[in-house]
Amino acid sequence: MSVINVKSELTGKTYQFDSEKHAGTGAVKEVYFSPDRSYVVQKFIKTQDSRSLERLKLIVGKYRESIFNQAGGDYWETVFCWPTDIVTIPSTGQVALIAPTYGKEFFFQYGSQNNDMLGIKGRDKEGKWFASAHHQQRFIDKRERGEWRNYLGMCIKMSRAVKRLHAAGLAHSDLSYRNVLVDPLSGSAAVIDIDGLVVPQKFPPDVVGTPGFIAPEVLKTLSLPITDKGRFLPCIETDRHALAVLIYMYVLYRHPLQGGKIHDPEPGRDEELHMGERALFIEHPTDKSNRPVVGNLRPTDLPYADIRKMPSCIAGPYLNELFHKSFVDGLHQPHLRPSANDWETALVKTVDLIQPCSNSDCAQKWYVFDNSTKPACPFCGTKYKGLLPVLNLYFRRKQSDPFRPENHRLMVYTDQYLYPWHVHRHIAPNERLTPDQKKPVGYFVLHNGQWWFVNQLLTTLKDVTNKKVIPPGGKVELVDGLQLLLSSEDTGRLVQVQMVKGA
Repeated sequence: MSVINVKSELTGKTYQFDSEKHAGTGAVKEVYFSPDRSYVVQKFIKTQDSRSLERLKLIVGKYRESIFNQAGGDYWETVFCWPTDIVTIPSTGQVALIAPTYGKEFFFQYGSQNNDMLGIKGRDKEGKWFASAHHQQRFIDKRERGEWRNYLGMCIKMSRAVKRLHAAGLAHSDLSYRNVLVDPLSGSAAVIDIDGLVVPQKFPPDVVGTPGFIAPEVLKTLSLPITDKGRFLPCIETDRHALAVLIYMYVLYRHPLQGGKIHDPEPGRDEELHMGERALFIEHPTDKSNRPVVGNLRPTDLPYADIRKMPSCIAGPYLNELFHKSFVDGLHQPHLRPSANDWETALVKTVDLIQPCSNSDCAQKWYVFDNSTKPACPFCGTKYKGLLPVLNLYFRRKQSDPFRPENHRLMVYTDQYLYPWHVHRHIAPNERLTPDQKKPVGYFVLHNGQWWFVNQLLTTLKDVTNKKVIPPGGKVELVDGLQLLLSSEDTGRLVQVQMVKGA
């Protein structure tokens, strides 16, 4: 073991790293584990100028404190790998960051197929391995792939992290599957490489982004001088593009702009036009010229890259709407792109629409229930059988007002739970939830062919249809047209039960 001691001039703390425990090397930094692997030392390869040092000091100081030293700060420890200190390596004079080691869930447990042909066992779970059908089906061990529901969870956490950065006036500048670690087994995600944060009018970006995630306007104006007013640089709006691309890829396992259209015979110029000036959504509703050519796709791309079989609408109405806002309306008009908060809201509502697939061999295990036709899993084709209660949510601003539809539904399945954020419209399932707000207030069960809701904690639950109060510990059968008032408070919702018949 070759342990090197380093001391921070900012905090006076002493750190150690083992020069023989190399954690990885990127274009910007070399990373080493501490002897106990509780933190890493990230050495910058190039010398940091005074402006870069000022930014790093603010990142580990003021900016970090503004996020982590607030109520709910513990939550952000789970979705960011944020550096905590700066040191200088005595022997070389290199500047280095101290950062927490990734959680164990972000390291490959089984590696890749065929005796770990990629040599990734024990390495961190870079998102690229899970963002395309080809990578998943050709390389990744099935035990590492996770279920579709967990990919929604990953996207929720990414959206929250980006939302928090943007709320602080910061932009990541290089959001991509390289800089977001994911774990499809638990639904976890963590944004990394925080040291390149962009602060408008103070710290410009160091990079333009990662190919595939660079916003079209940035790529289109890349050849202009950086001082040119027509040059677009990474900012909050370009983060929004990258976030939309990430979510599309994690939900549908393909890239939203990489279709079959050829703009130029020279590959480099074609890629530049394809992702920049002439970028076109592969599912554009009227211009179909960039549709993927199925005959040109690899077998491991299918069926996910075939948009005829897997259109974006299989992700549900809320996400599909935002995909079109991102890649049709906002693709070349940055101000029209959905915010990270828009994505979080849509993802949370989509989780309420999912249903477990009854096919035990289904690769994805979950899907968005669509009762506009005969409901079936879009991933394996298994049809839903039997009756399913769907709860349509209604709200009112005050008790004297009539209830109005909320464009929010909750699908029922055995052991599905009802939570406080379903009961009250002022509660949102986000990082600010209190411990009590995380507790389920009731659950659903299918017994002898009948669906029931069992009330656990609701003190003013009322069966409006039959004018009965359902006390905690009581239950009510779910039948078509049943109306339940979940709370007598102004913020309490009304649900109307719709029974949907499957095959």
